[in-house]
Amino acid sequence: MKKSVFLILCLEGAILSFNVAASAALVPSIAQDFQVAQFFAGKIIWLYMLPYGVAALFYGPLVRIFSAKKIELICFFLFSLANLAAALSQNIHQLFVSRFFMGVFGASVIPLILILVSRHTPAQKRGGQIGLFFAATFVASLAGLLLSGIIPWRMIYLLPAIAGFLLWIFMLVFLPEFKEDPGEIKVNYLAALGDQRVIAIFTYIFVISLLYHGVQQWLGVYFASKYQLNQFLVSMLITLTSLSGIFGEVIGGRMADKLGRVKTVDIGIMIMALAALALIIKMPVALLIIIMIAWGLGWTFNHAGLSTMLTDLPKEFLNEAASLNSGVRFISGGLGTALAGVLMQRSFVWGFSVFGISLLILLFFVKPIKQ
Repeated sequence: MKKSVFLILCLEGAILSFNVAASAALVPSIAQDFQVAQFFAGKIIWLYMLPYGVAALFYGPLVRIFSAKKIELICFFLFSLANLAAALSQNIHQLFVSRFFMGVFGASVIPLILILVSRHTPAQKRGGQIGLFFAATFVASLAGLLLSGIIPWRMIYLLPAIAGFLLWIFMLVFLPEFKEDPGEIKVNYLAALGDQRVIAIFTYIFVISLLYHGVQQWLGVYFASKYQLNQFLVSMLITLTSLSGIFGEVIGGRMADKLGRVKTVDIGIMIMALAALALIIKMPVALLIIIMIAWGLGWTFNHAGLSTMLTDLPKEFLNEAASLNSGVRFISGGLGTALAGVLMQRSFVWGFSVFGISLLILLFFVKPIKQ
């Protein structure tokens, strides 16, 4: 894969990710602006994630019959347009609809990068490229979080809209077609799900994504209501999960190549479990900083290990595996966010206890994924 092409794909991932984490941090501000409850405004999270997850299931198979470039040009333009609509929303319901379409059209990016890395990169180097790509997404996420504590929330959607339209021009000119040999419509989900390793990996991904997003997406509300922190401090604390994640994706990718995929995944889960359980205790902000850094590292070690594992699957399942990765992660993440919202409304201590213990169960009692 040419460096210029890989750069374009990384920029796509960056624009896609710019306001994903920031949206969770902005829930209190959006709720105040539209004069609705914070847990009601929090729907902007799962109304993005669930349609993202469902739509992602279609993009891998579509690449077999349509040019990946054409798919990306259409989807990325509409994704940028949805961001613009979100920035101009006049009420919370318009924002909900905009977030829905951001999820539908943004879901095309990640399956494409996994397919291309698997096809064009040697197995011993895939972890490094996957790590670099997701590090770029975390840099963008970090930038979005930093700005979310400084500029009006509408700008967090306007900026990626503008950047998306500009990148679209470069995609039109420089992105190759990546067209496979023309053929019939072929969807191998049933065959893929008949493979025991595929089932094991995606069951694992479903559970870990549900648990991660159940914690991550309510951190903004937790810091605002439990600690009475202002928008700037809320954004800065969540920013630390992305800041550490930049290094975590790169280090995790290297670990997946050197230590093995499974060990990298397990190290990540252990760190996540300890961080989630630590949130049960109300602590000084200085300690929250350490917990947020650890949480970000744990998630990205786990993410890099699992993502690299996907590129090792049989080629006949590659397109489906790439789509299932995004589909399963975001569907389960949306469900985890909704479930956690119910638990967190009852008690943050109760919610973090359930999710932290569940992570420990996943680590010690679930059958390990075989290499």
